[in-house]
Amino acid sequence: MEVATDYTMWALFARATILVKLVMILLVIASVWCWAVIVDKIIQYRKARAEADAFDRAFWSGEPLDALFDEIGTKPKGQSQRIFVAGMMEWRRSHRQDGEMIANAAARIDRSMDVAIAKEAGDLSRGLPVLATVGSTAPFVGLFGTVWGIMNSFIEIAEQQNTNLAVVAPGISEALLATGLGLLAAIPAVIFYNKLSADCDRIVAGYEAFADEFGTILSRQLDS
Repeated sequence: MEVATDYTMWALFARATILVKLVMILLVIASVWCWAVIVDKIIQYRKARAEADAFDRAFWSGEPLDALFDEIGTKPKGQSQRIFVAGMMEWRRSHRQDGEMIANAAARIDRSMDVAIAKEAGDLSRGLPVLATVGSTAPFVGLFGTVWGIMNSFIEIAEQQNTNLAVVAPGISEALLATGLGLLAAIPAVIFYNKLSADCDRIVAGYEAFADEFGTILSRQLDS
């Protein structure tokens, strides 16, 4: 009487060779890492959009810019606030003691806000390269594990000189599990990388639009 072969995922993992096991463990770790990045970015982007909406309402409420700056302070908590504070601090530094403006103040204000936007964009995009890397490499890592596992299965077939499906199936099943794990890690990584990259670009575009509007307001005050 033949003993039924266990084809559960844990059994397939337990029967795999050391190298294939390492590949599977690596892919599981990569998948968990990707999901951690995905959840973190979704929460971060939601907070960033909420903060930007709240700041826009305060900025366009008609409150004087100096009063808004004094209310926020020099250590703002939100991304939009940091861009605004960067521009306002340069605006105040550009005033001479006699009340006149230092030359090229508008260019320096724009550069200050551009630097602040670049810092915020870097923070928003942090972690996205992980999704891109896993999405592009995980299938190949899984395929490597599969090729290695199938190679060992063929070696075992040659040693036993038996091509019965009952002999071939367990080894091939173990090997194909590596490809499955690779796809399991790669598919969500690619999908969410595209989505989160687009979300990041939209948020940064909103910061750039605000900086342009704010720079225009300050330029009008300089001209007057």
